[in-house]
Amino acid sequence: MAQAATLSEAQIKRALRFCQSRKHVTRDSTILLFSIYTGLRAKELAALRIGDVYDAEGVPRTQFTLSAEQTKGARTRTVFINRQLRQQLEQYAQLRNITDAAAPLFRSQKGGHFSANTMCQLFLNIYKACGLSDASSHSGRRTFITRLANKGVGVRVLAALAGHSSIAVTQRYIDVNDAQMASAVELL
Repeated sequence: MAQAATLSEAQIKRALRFCQSRKHVTRDSTILLFSIYTGLRAKELAALRIGDVYDAEGVPRTQFTLSAEQTKGARTRTVFINRQLRQQLEQYAQLRNITDAAAPLFRSQKGGHFSANTMCQLFLNIYKACGLSDASSHSGRRTFITRLANKGVGVRVLAALAGHSSIAVTQRYIDVNDAQMASAVELL
């Protein structure tokens, strides 16, 4: 099975523009950006609760801990939220009642938590409608890891952010392209 596509800035913008045409504009945009800015898996996104991401005053946290039940590897890990995602979460809070800390962060059509499979389908539907046939729910994760690697973040830090126990797994996520290789040899 081929790896999920790593998304370019233009592809991310295309997907976000498409989200503007959907019924749940802010929810879907927030899910997409959460994936790209945190590298969370679909299962982890589906399991998020309001209290994970917002404090008691409704302010987006700068970091939070995923419980072992929320992760793929059944190990807790800290997730850091950057400035851009916090801004998106502020907008999301304006449209969502965020007073119940135990409530799902992202509500499905039925009002409860997304299942991991339904979250994957949401990503596939968005990306397919944008003409990104190689993209999947894992594209945000690969984009997150590749972008940080391209900015010089060490593989050990990347592994910790991704929740990988092995740096070899993390290295498989990092895309390499001709432009990067050309830039690398210019460093000599």
